[in-house]
Amino acid sequence: MTETQSTFHSGFVAILGRPNVGKSTLMNRVIGEKIAIMSDKAQTTRNKINGIYTDQTAQIVFVDTPGIHKPKNDLDAYMDDAALSTLKEVDAILFMVAADDKIGPGDKYIMNLLKDVKTPVYLVINKIDLVHPDQLPDILHGYTEILNFEDVFPISATLGNNVDTLLANLKTHLPVGPKYYPEDQLTDHPEYFIVAELIREAVLHLTRDEIPHSVAVILESMNQRLNNKLQVEATIYVERDSQKGIVIGKGGKMLKQIGINARREIETLVGEKINLKLWVKVQKNWRDDPLFLQRSGYNLKEFK
Repeated sequence: MTETQSTFHSGFVAILGRPNVGKSTLMNRVIGEKIAIMSDKAQTTRNKINGIYTDQTAQIVFVDTPGIHKPKNDLDAYMDDAALSTLKEVDAILFMVAADDKIGPGDKYIMNLLKDVKTPVYLVINKIDLVHPDQLPDILHGYTEILNFEDVFPISATLGNNVDTLLANLKTHLPVGPKYYPEDQLTDHPEYFIVAELIREAVLHLTRDEIPHSVAVILESMNQRLNNKLQVEATIYVERDSQKGIVIGKGGKMLKQIGINARREIETLVGEKINLKLWVKVQKNWRDDPLFLQRSGYNLKEFK
């Protein structure tokens, strides 16, 4: 066994925090490619998404979790269960907060959960580019007086500030272990899952009010080629007829723009030209429909 092999470190690291603090942004930054969708809308991430970082000395499997919040429906409960289940499965936890947000009930709720966890917990203060450096000591104190952290890392996931320092620290604290995944694999999710998420991201960026929370995307087909283009077909589901009209837009203008934006991201992902066909359908109250949630990839029995 070589020296490199004998000192190779590996493990699983959960990224935990309230909605919209930048968890997906951090994971995409570390991995170097977009595998988790991003928007300024809460509940953008709905499933656990594993991003795999590998170099010559370590492999870190980052688990990007849905933002923890008070459940209002079956989908919300699934998202909370998905996030909290990771606490039992990982070697380290990154509790991420936003520097430009005050400590809220959601932060305190998560920190109280973490008090009973034996796994090392790191405080990651994101979005430091949005505050003055003189504010950081007070921000830090607000969290450390509630919970003792293994270490603290002020970062900007968007700009990359201090992300390398965080990575270097994690590498040395993870156990010596094997490569769980091939070194060129970036996520454990199948390509069709990411494609559906990229379509949903396009909807999130272009709509507002209740639409983002009411949208689900199911990929119908992605296995044929026509005229040297990969054919991708997907259905966008909403909960009400009025929402369907908004997503389609006057003369189909909104749906056309959603398709343009999504196609650009999907082509970057798959590395080839695609032909994207989208439909919009109404599935009333789908967030409380176990059969539809199962079809959409949310296994409600997974954490029972």
